[in-house]
Amino acid sequence: MDKDAVLARAKDYIGKEKDAHFKGEVEKLIASEDWKELADRFYQNLEFGTGGLRGVIGGGYNRMNTLVVKSATQGLAAYLQKAFPGKAAEGTLSAAIAFDSRRYSGAFAEAAALILAANGIRTYLFSSLRPTPELSFAIRKLKCDTGIVVTASHNPAQYNGYKAYWNDGSQVIPPHDEGIIKEVNTVTDIKEIDKQTALSKGLLKIIDKEIDEPYQAMVRSRLFRPDLIKAKAGEVKIVYTPLHGTGALHVETVLGSLGLKVITVPEQREGNGEFPTVSYPNPEEAPALELALKLGKEVGADVVMATDPDADRLGIAVPDGKGVFALVTGNQLGTLLADYIFLSLKETGKMPSKAAMVNSIVTTGMQKRVARSYGAECIECLTGFKWIADIWRKSEAAGSPTVVYGTEESYGYLVENEVRDKDGVSAAALTAEMTLYWRSKGKSLLDRLEDLYKTNGYWQEMGVSKYFQGPEGPAIMKGIMDNYRKSPPSTLGGIEVEKVRDILDSVWRYPAEPSRSEPVDLPKSDVLQFYLKDGTVVSARPSGTEPKIKFYASCCTEVGPAGLSGAKEEGARKLEAIKKDIKKVIGD
Repeated sequence: MDKDAVLARAKDYIGKEKDAHFKGEVEKLIASEDWKELADRFYQNLEFGTGGLRGVIGGGYNRMNTLVVKSATQGLAAYLQKAFPGKAAEGTLSAAIAFDSRRYSGAFAEAAALILAANGIRTYLFSSLRPTPELSFAIRKLKCDTGIVVTASHNPAQYNGYKAYWNDGSQVIPPHDEGIIKEVNTVTDIKEIDKQTALSKGLLKIIDKEIDEPYQAMVRSRLFRPDLIKAKAGEVKIVYTPLHGTGALHVETVLGSLGLKVITVPEQREGNGEFPTVSYPNPEEAPALELALKLGKEVGADVVMATDPDADRLGIAVPDGKGVFALVTGNQLGTLLADYIFLSLKETGKMPSKAAMVNSIVTTGMQKRVARSYGAECIECLTGFKWIADIWRKSEAAGSPTVVYGTEESYGYLVENEVRDKDGVSAAALTAEMTLYWRSKGKSLLDRLEDLYKTNGYWQEMGVSKYFQGPEGPAIMKGIMDNYRKSPPSTLGGIEVEKVRDILDSVWRYPAEPSRSEPVDLPKSDVLQFYLKDGTVVSARPSGTEPKIKFYASCCTEVGPAGLSGAKEEGARKLEAIKKDIKKVIGD
C-alpha cells in the first residue's frame, strides 16, 4: 500500500473515531510521518474471524479500538435482527456483556453495550470485570440471544479482543459466525445512543450479584463429595493466583465457602491490564507461575493453581515429594479430571448408561483409553471450545450419549452443563476436591497419574509454534500448509507416516496406497494430522487467533520392564526427533 492510500485511510479513520486517545495516536503518526507504523495500522482491517476480534490495542483499522469494536457490534446487531426477525419486531432481543482486566476492556464493553442498545437490543452489562465462563452462564440464565466478552485471554498486555456468543452460551459457529462476519464487513452506518438514555429506556441494565451468586452456587453444586470436603477441608492448603485477572472473586469465594484454605498471591490478586509481574499471563507457561510457586513452597501448599486473565483456563502445580513443585500439563490435568469424574459418577451411582466426554483432535489420546476403562465414550472435535460445546448441545438429542465432561490440551476444562465454554473457576473447585479425595486414599495427584500411566501407557505431548508477523505472515503459513499437502513427509522423527487426515479437504490419505482415500466426518478446518506407524500423531494448524502456526505431537510408549522411566526416555527421544523435522520446515 503506497503512502497516499495509507494517508487516505488514516484520515478516514480520524474522521470516524470519537475516542480522543486513539484518534490522537494516528494524528501523531501522521505528523511524524511514521509511514511504516501507519502502514501496519491501515494495510488491512482487523479481521472479525470465526472467534471474533483480537489484536494490538491502538488507533487504526488494524488495531483494537473503540471504532473497530463499535463497527463489529453494529454488524452483530444487524445479523441478530435477521436471525430472529420476530423478536426484533417485538423488541425482545437481548444480550449480555462481560469484560476482563485488560486495558480498555471496560470502555470497549460499554461501547458495545450502547451500540446494541441503540439497535433496540436490551443489554445486560456486568458492573465490573468478570470471568468469561460467567458470561456464558449469564447468557443461559437470562435467556439472551447473544453475548460478548471483551478479552484477549492470555495474550500479552498490548492485546485485547472481543468474542461473540450465541443463545446457548457458546461461542458462535457456522452458520452464525459466517453470517456475522458478512454483516460486520458491510457496516457503513453505526447507530449510537448515550448511556443515560439507554438506562432510562431500559435498554441497558447493569448486573453483578444477581448472576454472581447463582453462578457460585452452581459451581459448588457440581462437586461430588461435599461431605468429604466438609470433614477434611482443613487438610489441603491451596496457593492461588489470578495473574492480575478476573478469577479471584469467584475462586476465593467458592473455595473459601467450602472451608478450603486459599492463599492468594498478593502481588497478582488485583486486576491489572499491564500484568506488571509477568511478561505473558498464561498459566501454561512456567514463568507466569513463578511467584505462586515461590509462595507455595514457603507455605507448604498441597496444590498451586493459576487462572488466566479471563479465568477460563486453569494451570496447576503439585509437590513431587522431593521439595519441588511439578507443573501439570493441560493434557495431564484433563486426564486426571476425566478419571475423577467417571470414577465419582460410578462410585455415587450416577453414571449415565451412555456416558461420554469430548476432547479436541490435538488432545492426548490417553483420555480415550481412560474413558473406555469406565465404559464411556470419548468423542473428538476440532480445536476450540466452541466445538466441544457444539457436541455437548447435540448430545441433548434423544438417544445420544450423555456428555459429562469436555477438555482440550490448552488448559481448558468444562465440568458442568450450565456453562458452554471452558471454566477455570469450576475446574479449580473440582481439582481441589480431587486433591482432597486422593489425599484421603493416601495418594497425591502425581501418584494417581502414575497409576493411570501404568494401565494406559505413558503418554507424552509436545507443542511447537512459530509466529509470522506482518503483511506477509498469512502467505508464509499458507505456503507451509500447501507444501505439506502437496508433498507430505513419508517419515517424521524417523517413523513411517501410515496415514494423513486432511481436515480442510475432508479426506484420509494413505501414502503407501495412493489410490485409497476415506471421508473425514468433521467440519472443514485448515488442519493436517500425520498418524505414524507406532501410534504417534503429529498435527499442524495455523492459529485462528494469532499470526502463528502450531504443531502438536502426542506419542504413547507402553510401560515395559524398564518401568515408567524407560517409557519416558523413549517418548522424549521420539518427540525430539519429530521436533527436528518440524524445525527443518518452519525454522527455529
